[in-house]
Amino acid sequence: MLQLYFSPMACSLASRIALMEVGVDARYHQVHLTTKTVATDDGDFRGISSKGAVPVLVLENGERLTESAAVLQYIADLKPERGLAPAPGNADRYRLQEWLSFVGTEIHKAFLFPTFWYEDDGSLAKPRARIGQTLSVPAAHLADREFLVGSSFTVADAHLAWALMLLRPAGVDIAQWPSLKAYLQRMQARPAVREAIATEMALRKAVAA
Repeated sequence: MLQLYFSPMACSLASRIALMEVGVDARYHQVHLTTKTVATDDGDFRGISSKGAVPVLVLENGERLTESAAVLQYIADLKPERGLAPAPGNADRYRLQEWLSFVGTEIHKAFLFPTFWYEDDGSLAKPRARIGQTLSVPAAHLADREFLVGSSFTVADAHLAWALMLLRPAGVDIAQWPSLKAYLQRMQARPAVREAIATEMALRKAVAA
């Protein structure tokens, strides 16, 4: 069975969504990112991944895969008939990689990561100034489209939906971009997305209690 190391509402949520969308069972291990420990036994998470970051997907042969773009692509390819990634040879497969990279670098690492992990000593001024321009890209793309790639839900949508959900607690109201607001509402209405969010929100509240 696959195993996913995750932290509630971190970027690993996209991997949980993908697993649920393709209908693949997995064993989930919660990680405390601040202490780099595994919740079940306080084990050293760096023993699982020296990067100390989620997601980590442990494959059935014991190999470990890290980085959201790679993990999401792997999950999508487990059941290609579900259509969570375009088939090899399809030009849209490269569009999928384009969006996975964009979300991971331009929204997650450039804005969400520093906003949630660093104190605002003035160093967040540039990321905050840029986020509007960054979000205008998917906003324009989604103005007349239901999904990021092709005509159906893909793992790129799982990744962007997660990022958009964290914008409000990071101080950005996506209502400024009606296409993004409508898109997020559509994504959150999907049963697998809704269930994944509910599961992780409950876990997050339990940690905070």
